[in-house]
Amino acid sequence: MKSLLNLILLVTTSFSFAQITVNGMVTDKRMIPIEGANVYLKGTYDGASTGEDGTFSFTTTETGTKTLVVSFISFETFELLAEVNTMNDVTIQLKEAVNTLTGVTLSAGTFEAGDNSKVSVLKPLDVVTTASALGDFVGALQTLPGTTAVAEDGRLFVRGGGAEETQIFIDGIRVFTPFTPTSNNIPTRGRYSPFLFKGISFSTGGYSAEFGQALSGVLQLNTIDEPDQDKTDISLMTVGGGVGHTKKWENNSLSVNASYINLAPYISITQSRDTWNKPYEGLAGEAVFRQKYENGILKLYAATDYSNFDLLQNNINFPEGFRFALTNRNSYLNGSFKYFFDNDWTLQTGLSYTNDNTNVLADQATIKDDENSIHLKAKVRKGFTSRVKLTFGTEYFITRFKEKFFDTNTNFTTRFNNDLFGSFAEADIFISNDFAFKPGIRAEYAQNQSKWYISPRLALAYKTGDHSQFSLAYGDFYQNPLNEFQKFTSDLEAEKATHYLLNYQYSKDRRILRAEVFHKEYDNLVKFDGNFPTFDSNFTNTGGGYASGLDLFWRDGKSVKNLEYWLSYSYLDTERDFRNFPERATPNFASTHNVSVVGKLWVDKLKSQIGLSHTFATGRSYSDPNQGGFLNQKTKSFNSLSFNWAYLISQQKILYFSVNNILATRNVFGYNYASSPNANGVFERQALRPNADQFFFVGFFWTISTDKKSNQLDNL
Repeated sequence: MKSLLNLILLVTTSFSFAQITVNGMVTDKRMIPIEGANVYLKGTYDGASTGEDGTFSFTTTETGTKTLVVSFISFETFELLAEVNTMNDVTIQLKEAVNTLTGVTLSAGTFEAGDNSKVSVLKPLDVVTTASALGDFVGALQTLPGTTAVAEDGRLFVRGGGAEETQIFIDGIRVFTPFTPTSNNIPTRGRYSPFLFKGISFSTGGYSAEFGQALSGVLQLNTIDEPDQDKTDISLMTVGGGVGHTKKWENNSLSVNASYINLAPYISITQSRDTWNKPYEGLAGEAVFRQKYENGILKLYAATDYSNFDLLQNNINFPEGFRFALTNRNSYLNGSFKYFFDNDWTLQTGLSYTNDNTNVLADQATIKDDENSIHLKAKVRKGFTSRVKLTFGTEYFITRFKEKFFDTNTNFTTRFNNDLFGSFAEADIFISNDFAFKPGIRAEYAQNQSKWYISPRLALAYKTGDHSQFSLAYGDFYQNPLNEFQKFTSDLEAEKATHYLLNYQYSKDRRILRAEVFHKEYDNLVKFDGNFPTFDSNFTNTGGGYASGLDLFWRDGKSVKNLEYWLSYSYLDTERDFRNFPERATPNFASTHNVSVVGKLWVDKLKSQIGLSHTFATGRSYSDPNQGGFLNQKTKSFNSLSFNWAYLISQQKILYFSVNNILATRNVFGYNYASSPNANGVFERQALRPNADQFFFVGFFWTISTDKKSNQLDNL
C-alpha cells in the first residue's frame, strides 16, 4: 500500500512539474486593453479569454515550439510562434481588421455611379431620368462638378481640358470613337445605350495607373454581368423608335437593342435657324453576350451605327449659307474575360476593335476619314493579405488612320500609324480601416516617337470619422497628339499634365457631401502657326498652361419624402498657350463658374416622376477684332432649365415627356466675325447660337417581362 501511495505521489509531482503557465496582455494599437479576446495554443484545448484589464493566463503541459493564437472580432488574428516556456508576460497588440464596407476608400477625383458602389453620387437610374440628359450618360455626367457646360458640343470638358482629353472605356477596354460626329453648334451624343451598363466610374483627375492617354479624365462604363429575367422593351418616340430583347438561360444570356432616329418629322413642326437639306437620320444596333463559368465570366459586346445629314448653315461670310453634309459608319467590338483563381489571383483580359468611316462635304471640300484601332489588354490582381493587394498589367494600342482631301484646287492623302505599348503596376495598401494609400507607376512606349514615358501615380485616404474622410492624389499623365496633328507630322512628342488633388467626402443616410480642390500643370502642348493645322504648319511642343479650382457636390435623398436632388458647383481658373494661340489665355471652352441643380420627385397620386434640371455657367471668352487683343471678351452667362415627366399608364407602360430649355433662354456660345470690315471699318458679327433654342420629346415605352412588373422607368 505504501508503495502504491509513493507511486501516485511521484506521478502527481512529475505532472505538476511539467505544467507551464502562459500569460500576458492583449491591447489595441493605442494600448487600450481588449476584453474577451480568445487566446489559445494552436492544435490544443489549452487557452483562456482576456479579462477586463486585457490580461490572460492559463497552464499547459505542451513543450517545445508552439503557436499562440489571439483572435477577437473586428481585429486581425495574431499568431506567435515561439518556445512555450518563453510565453510569459507577453504583450500583444492586435491590428484592426480592414473592413471593405466601413473602411476608408480612395476617392480623390473619382465619382462612382452604380448600385454596388460604396458611395454612389449617381445611380444608373439617374443617367436617363435627369431632365437635361436626354437619355445620354454624358448628359447626366455634365451635371457633376468638374465639368464645363459646352452645350454646342455635347462632349465632356473636364477641369479646363478639351473634350479630347477625356477617354472612355467599356469593361476596362478603350473606346476610340465614343461620340457620333456632328457639325458646329449641334451637340453630339454618346454612341452607346445606357441600358446595358450597371455602373459608371468618372474620374476628373488623379486616376489609376491602369489608365493612360488622357490628360484630364477617364470615364469607365461597366456592362451588366447577368440580367435578372427575360425581357422585351419597345419604344415609340417623336424622333424615332427602338426595340430591345434580353434572353436569359442558366449560365448565359443575350441582350440585343436596335434603334432608328429620324428628325425630319420633328423639324417639320419646329423652327430651326439653319436649313436642313436632309435632316439627321441614324440607325444603331448593339448586342452583348454573357457566359458565366464556375470561376469566371466572358462578355462579348458589339455595336454598330450609321448616321447622315445635309445642312445649310447661316454664316456671315457665306451669304448663301455654308453647306455641311456628313455620313458616318462606325463598328465597335469588345470582348473581356475575367477569371478568379482559388489562391486569390484574378486575371482579366480583353480586346477591342474600332472601325470608323466619315465622309464630310464642307462647302467645296470633300474629306474622307478612315480609322482602324485595336486595344489589347491583360490585367492581374493578387490579394496577399486583407491589407495588401497588387494589380499589374500590360496593354497595346494600334491605330491606322487615313484621310483623303479634295477641293477645286487640291487633292491629297494623309495617313499615319500609331502603335503604343503600355504597362502598369499599383498596390492598394491598407494600414488600417482609417488609412490607405495606392502607389502606382505607368510606363508607355510610343513607336512613332521612339520614346518611353514614365508616369508615377499616388493616392492616399484618411478616415476622419464614421462617415467622413480626406483623400489626396498626385500623378503625371501623357497623351499622344491628336489625329489632326499626327496626320501632318510625326515629330511631335506626347503632351503632359500633372495633377494635384485634395478631397473631403461625407456620406450618411442617403446624403453625400464632396469638396475638392485641384491644380493641373500642362507641358509639351502642341502649337502650330496659321489659322488651321496644314502641311506647311510649323508644329512644336512648346505650349503649356495650368488649371486650378474648387468643386462642390451635395446630394440628398432623405430630407423630403420621394424627392431626390443634388447640387454641383465648380470654380475654374485656367490659362493655356496651345494650338495657334499668340499668348497664354483662358480657352473659349472654359467657364469660371458652373452650377447644376437637379431634382426628381415621385408623386403617388399622379403615378408620375417629375424632374427639373437647371444649368448655369458664366460667360466664355472670345476675340473681338474691333477691340483688339486675343480672347478679350466674354459672352453672356449660359442658362438652361429643363423639365421631364414620366407617367405610369400601367405597371409596364409609360408615357414620357421632356423639354430642354423650357424658358427658351437665348444662349450665345460665341461670335463669328466677318472676314473683312465694312465701309465704317467695323467687323460685323453673327451670334453663335444653337440650331434651336428648345428641344421637345414625347415617347411611349412598353416592357414585356417574365415577372410582368418591370418597366422602363428605370431607364427613362
